[in-house]
Amino acid sequence: MPFDVRTLTLPEDERPSRRDARAVAWWLLGVAGMVWAMVAIGGATRLTGSGLSIMEWAPLSGALPPMSEAEWNRLYDLYRTIPQYQLVNAGFGLEGFKEIFWLEWIHRLWGRLIGLAFVAGLVWFWVRGRIPPGCKPRLLGLLALGGLQGAVGWYMVASGFEADRTAVSPYRLVIHLGLALLIYGALLWTALGLLRPEPDAAPSSRPVRGMVLVTCWCVAAAMLAGGFVAGTRAGFTWNTFPLMDGRLVPEGYLDLSPVWKNFAVNIAAVQFNHRLLATLAVLVAGGAVWAGLKRLPPGSARRAVMALGAAVALQYALGVATLVHVVPVGLGTLHQATAVLVLTAALVALHALRPIRK
Repeated sequence: MPFDVRTLTLPEDERPSRRDARAVAWWLLGVAGMVWAMVAIGGATRLTGSGLSIMEWAPLSGALPPMSEAEWNRLYDLYRTIPQYQLVNAGFGLEGFKEIFWLEWIHRLWGRLIGLAFVAGLVWFWVRGRIPPGCKPRLLGLLALGGLQGAVGWYMVASGFEADRTAVSPYRLVIHLGLALLIYGALLWTALGLLRPEPDAAPSSRPVRGMVLVTCWCVAAAMLAGGFVAGTRAGFTWNTFPLMDGRLVPEGYLDLSPVWKNFAVNIAAVQFNHRLLATLAVLVAGGAVWAGLKRLPPGSARRAVMALGAAVALQYALGVATLVHVVPVGLGTLHQATAVLVLTAALVALHALRPIRK
């Protein structure tokens, strides 16, 4: 039977304990928080060029850092064979290698801890019979997505070892980022369904829900476009706002052929598209806030829509600041982490505006 939050509103003798549902929800929120931190760590790893420092895929033995000088030298020698070292970091020595190694090692360790937290919680709740009916398939699906994300992460990293690259493929980076956001969104939405199984939106909230839904899609598109900005390092050019080299649409926007390549690897187009989608998200979120103030009564749904508007505005301001300061690591990492805050606010608002089922 597919998971249906309505099963959580049956009489006490016909439904699992609400305490169990809340416990599962808080566990999922904890894992979601770890995923959020993982996105931020991943941003810092990318901005510091640390992601290619570990050239081995060792899910078990890689959980331990190098324990001897010989092991450090072996890993450093491996790193010296790839283009990033030869073209970007040549001669920075073992100490320089250690600096980038530790951030990537923490990134991978945190991924392992997320998997452990999810598997341990799943086994514990499953064995004790505390998982609400219909939830098990969704939780198993999340487990499969987590495993897939680990494989996609290595698939992305391996692209940086190719002879003509000093960074990972932007296409694979966006796949990795998109899957992380999908996992985070699924964890959050499932937890919200367990905590608030009954929708309470009034019929008059339908237009507001529509605007929030459009905001969600704009936010998701802007975040994926941001992945292409990161993958092409497009944020290090055209560091003015709102114009790009004195133009609204930059010169060379459609220089590449076929046309679709411009939207992924043309630096001018990639940065412009990210700006455009972010601006659309701000405008639509502003419309949702205005509609919410007009149509929604005071309460959780109205507060959620206001929070969404504030989160989008904050992220837009951070994006501009990151751009004009030429993407410092701190601001860039904060910008990526705040993107997850925006996604959180969008999903919470959308969930609060679910129509009442008859």
